[in-house]
Amino acid sequence: MKLKGIKIKLKPSINQKDQIDINLNLRRFVKNQMLAMQQARYGNGGKYLGKFAMIYCLKGLKLEFPFLKLAESTCLEYAIADLDQAYQRFFTGQNNRPNFESRKRPHNSYKSKGINNNIQVVDNHWIKLPKLGLVKAYGLERIQGKIKSAVIRKEPTGVYSATIQVEYEPNAWAKTGKQVGLDLGLTDLVSQSDGYKLKNKQFERAMAKKRRIWERKLARRRLQAKTKMEEARKAGVELELSDFKNVQKAKQQVARINKKIANQRENYLQQYTTKLVKGFDTIVMEDLKTKNLLQNHHLSRSIADSAWAKIKSMLTYKCDWYGKELILVTPQYTSQICSACGENTGKKPLHIRAFVCPYCGTHHDRDINASINILNKAFA
Repeated sequence: MKLKGIKIKLKPSINQKDQIDINLNLRRFVKNQMLAMQQARYGNGGKYLGKFAMIYCLKGLKLEFPFLKLAESTCLEYAIADLDQAYQRFFTGQNNRPNFESRKRPHNSYKSKGINNNIQVVDNHWIKLPKLGLVKAYGLERIQGKIKSAVIRKEPTGVYSATIQVEYEPNAWAKTGKQVGLDLGLTDLVSQSDGYKLKNKQFERAMAKKRRIWERKLARRRLQAKTKMEEARKAGVELELSDFKNVQKAKQQVARINKKIANQRENYLQQYTTKLVKGFDTIVMEDLKTKNLLQNHHLSRSIADSAWAKIKSMLTYKCDWYGKELILVTPQYTSQICSACGENTGKKPLHIRAFVCPYCGTHHDRDINASINILNKAFA
């Protein structure tokens, strides 16, 4: 049995929204309390307490702060697990030291563990969640198998969603006997070794003007709100940005535009990668280090909009689900080597999209030639 995540949309009632806020706030409270305890121990020369020791300390914390019983219990345990994971990454040099979570920039999701059918689908229209009861939801017909956990998320746009983790039996798709190499680019998002090219629709640039308008409105409204907050403070009244509805409206509009860009890109890549996995048994692509490429300030915006890492991620789990094979190869010299004779034709500037091999005279499309070399590398 394997695990897969299925995202659904929630329509909680007002009381359920309040309970979600309680779970989110108390999750942050527990994580910050445990972080403060770890820092105090370190300052006094004590050793780091592991995940299970911190979970054991949670009992005492609930006695000290009885309001913690209002939260869903397993979400507090997962908060501790997240803190432990952050510390483990810090110990291995992957991340900086964990920081306290801010109330102004909250982590807007929490995780509940599936125990004794406390998470279950009812009539494909409702889902039962711990502390929330029956919540109206959309997309429940896709949930098949035993539910292991649920991540409830409050989006910046004001929408609520949940990712349900379920067990499933792998169901391999029919074999086609075909192989393909993929070259990732900016002019064309993907070039395949069989000659097909996927257009780069540049979703972020298409919505850039509208987003810029609302970002400027948000900046102006925030500045005006801060001026009024300062005046109110002098008069002895404490105000926060959350008290200004026009600021919250502009903030939500920016979030909605960003979400639309992400949804358009997600849908476009989901359709393409599913078609790719259905059509080929072996898929070979270059293992690009996107983080390093983003340091090129001339191309960083286009590279981020292309979402190459997302293509790799989607192909990884879909090949695993459906019994296909994904092979990653190093991208060195794939644009320089002639796929016909194997000779290195040298570096070429980005504006050269086609060239003739000086050794064998073959005319190449730069990207198609690279994708053929990528496919050949996997079986060299």
